[in-house]
Amino acid sequence: MNILKRIQSKSGQLALLIDPDKTKDEHYLIQLIKKAEFAHIDFFFVGGSTVTRKEIEKVVSFLKQHSKIPVVLFPGSSNQLSEQADALLFLNLLSGRNPDFLIGHHVTCAEEVLEMGIEVIPTSYLLIDGGKMTSVAYVSQTTPIPSQNTSISLKTSIAGYLMGQQLTYFDAGSGALNAVPVNLIEELKQKINTPIIVGGGVRSIEQIESYKKVGANVIVIGTKIEENSDFLLDIESYKRSSFIID
Repeated sequence: MNILKRIQSKSGQLALLIDPDKTKDEHYLIQLIKKAEFAHIDFFFVGGSTVTRKEIEKVVSFLKQHSKIPVVLFPGSSNQLSEQADALLFLNLLSGRNPDFLIGHHVTCAEEVLEMGIEVIPTSYLLIDGGKMTSVAYVSQTTPIPSQNTSISLKTSIAGYLMGQQLTYFDAGSGALNAVPVNLIEELKQKINTPIIVGGGVRSIEQIESYKKVGANVIVIGTKIEENSDFLLDIESYKRSSFIID
């Protein structure tokens, strides 16, 4: 299974972000998996800002046991690893200047990641201001790029592309009040051929459709599902009405 090729294959794919800190109840997780499969979710992303290695491994193992949906690590630190995952987003937080998140965590886990043998996807990770302080901004001690200043976001993304990053991930952060501007994805797609992941503040089918139309390859949903997992049923209806169920 080549996760990068699957991400590149089309726009409008959906990932369900699972934070082990918030999904410790196995019964809840089972119900979430059933709804995710019913909604034909394309990926599980697993990670969080303050999650332990043990919590990551437990959730990844549980997902692999109970579902065939690919599991992708979306780590908040160098210890958030599991060899049972299908792939690892090797994140470079290019929107900030904290050396720990530019290279420090990467050096710490490099040998272990190499020995794990899972697919590793070098990823430009940009925090975009979502209207509130998010846990990822707090933990990483970095300032998000102002949402209205697409020029900075575009230039940073292009720099990551030129340095060999294989994905661009725009994130407004968990629980963001405002999602990443749609025109940012549209403008970047016009300049370079990079797969784009977008997340943070996605709360409606209309937002999902808007991102799909401008070419976002994967749209990540987290807080909305934590608040109301039945939103996955709305997603299934949307996919069915759009004839995009695989």
